[in-house]
Amino acid sequence: MRAGRTAAGFALVLLACSGDTSRLAPELQARFATEGQLHRADNIWFRYTHDAGTRSAGWEDRRGSIIVTRQTVLIHKNEKIGIEIIPASRRAYDVTRDGNRVRIGAGSGKSREVWSFAPPDDAEGWVRDIRAVIRLARGDSLARGS
Repeated sequence: MRAGRTAAGFALVLLACSGDTSRLAPELQARFATEGQLHRADNIWFRYTHDAGTRSAGWEDRRGSIIVTRQTVLIHKNEKIGIEIIPASRRAYDVTRDGNRVRIGAGSGKSREVWSFAPPDDAEGWVRDIRAVIRLARGDSLARGS
């Protein structure tokens, strides 16, 4: 009997550590619902590149999730944020498509980082909607419908 409970407890621990990266605080979930969620991909692999073009350059594969709304792009691993692009963002951002991969660049010079991923569908649609959020962050009038 005791061995059965131990095995069940161990199974629960493994399930809790299964690699789910999609958990968000209730207030963030509510915010994204209000903003109008356009795209979401949970538990996908990102190629994170840092310091491109410098002697300190490097990359690693990271598992995470991404949400794109009309006003936000969020790459995260549960509560840990990799990139958050919102209208108040001051950092330089860009997005490009390379085949079926989407590349989101953040920062410039030695602080530049790139998050690359293969969306589950419609890479061009992802790029278009991420670009619209970046325009909002820059204050471009085209993004605001003017």
